Amino acid sequence: MLFTLLLISLTLVICHAIMLIASLLSKKTIIDREKNSPYECGFDPKNTARMPFSLQFFLIAVIFLIFDVEITLLLPIASIFLFTNIFSWIVTSILFLIILLLGLYYEWFQGALQWTD
Repeated sequence: MLFTLLLISLTLVICHAIMLIASLLSKKTIIDREKNSPYECGFDPKNTARMPFSLQFFLIAVIFLIFDVEITLLLPIASIFLFTNIFSWIVTSILFLIILLLGLYYEWFQGALQWTD
């Protein structure tokens, strides 16, 4: 068992060392304006690739991700229902939903969900 772990560890270290040496010895890319510009069917691009991004889109996306992860955490509560008593399950579920709603109300009152400049 110990020999197998030692062999696997040694193999991983050797592979890592080979990849590190190969990346250090490989030819570095030359920065070229044409290669870094977006391809638009053979024509010169009309705009730069780094256009300004609306902060409102970003804020809505971050809020969506936060609440999406929280809803994902809420899903296993249904599977725990059979293994716990009903009172603790209801209290835990309601407490978690209250925390979610408080976060939503906080974002709402801070103006994060308003779509005005």
